[in-house]
Amino acid sequence: MQTKTLGTSSFQVVPLMLGGNVFGWTADAPTSFQILDAFVGRGFNFIDTANVYSIWVPGHHGGESETILGTWFKQSGNRDKVVLATKVGIKMSTGQEGLSKHTILEAVEASLTRLQTDHIDLYQSHKDDPSTPLDETLEAYQQLIQQGKVLLIGASNYTAPRLSAAMELSRTRGLPAYQTLQPEYNLHSRQDFETNLQPVAEKYNLGVVPYFSLASGFLTGKYKSVADAKGVNRGSRVIQYFDQRGEKILAALDEVSKATGASPAAISLAWLLAQPTILAPIASATSVSQLEVLFEAVDLKLDPTLLEKLTVASAF
Repeated sequence: MQTKTLGTSSFQVVPLMLGGNVFGWTADAPTSFQILDAFVGRGFNFIDTANVYSIWVPGHHGGESETILGTWFKQSGNRDKVVLATKVGIKMSTGQEGLSKHTILEAVEASLTRLQTDHIDLYQSHKDDPSTPLDETLEAYQQLIQQGKVLLIGASNYTAPRLSAAMELSRTRGLPAYQTLQPEYNLHSRQDFETNLQPVAEKYNLGVVPYFSLASGFLTGKYKSVADAKGVNRGSRVIQYFDQRGEKILAALDEVSKATGASPAAISLAWLLAQPTILAPIASATSVSQLEVLFEAVDLKLDPTLLEKLTVASAF
C-alpha cells in the first residue's frame, strides 16, 4: 500500500483521510468504533475531525466526534497508530469562535481532553478569521508546538490571498507554517481550487486534503436523480450537483466504472489522487461496508485516457 509524507514531518500517511464528521451524528458510538477498528485494522492511519462536530445536530454542542475518538483511543490503545487531525475556529455552542491566541489556547485544551491524548498531530485553522492578525494565530500555534501539544498545523477554508499572506508571514517571521490545505474539491467543484488555491499549494508545497471529495455522496453512484436525494441527511447538498455538468460527470463515471469494474466512488477518489498537490482526499463512512469502497480507491490507478475522460466531462 502506498504512503505519502505529511508536510515536513516524518509522518507517513496512507493517502485517504477518514472524515470524523459522522461520528456521533449518522454513526453512533458503537458503529463509529467498528469503523475505526476496520480502518486502522487495514493499515490506514489518517483521521480528520473538528471541535465543532457535530453542532448542527439538534441537542449537540460540538465535541461529540472528538469525544467518540477519545473513547476509542482509550479502549483500543490505537492512538499511536493514527495521524490525528482536528480543527479550531468555527463557533461552538459556548460562543467560542475564531483564531485569536486566547481562543486557540483554550480550545486546544478542550480538544485534548475530549480526545484523551496529550498531542494533536495536525491542528488546523477551520476557517480564516479576518478579525485576528495572521501573526497572532501563528504565534499561538508556535507556543503549542513548543509545548509539544501540536506537531503540525494546517489551514482550511482560506482564500488564496490570505493563505499566501500567512505563508509569507511564516517565512519572513520564522513562525510555524501551514503544512496542509483543506479546501472543497471534487470532480464537480473544481473551479475555485484549480484557479486560485492550487497555485498557492504548489508554490508552498502544501499537501491538499480536500473535503466533500465525493460531493456529499453525489459521486458515489448512489443517487441517479434529484428524487433519489430527497429525504436523506445530505439531500439538500446533493441536489445542488444535479446540473448539466453533474449529469455529464455521472455519465463519465458510469463509463469508467464499466471499463474498470471499479465503483464510482473509488474512481472519483482516484481522480483526485491523480491531481497535483493532493495528499489525501477526505471521505466518511457510516458503516464498515462503505469503507471497502474507500479502500479500493487508494490502489486504483486510472490510465491517462480514463482520467482525461473524467477531466473533460467535469470541465468548468
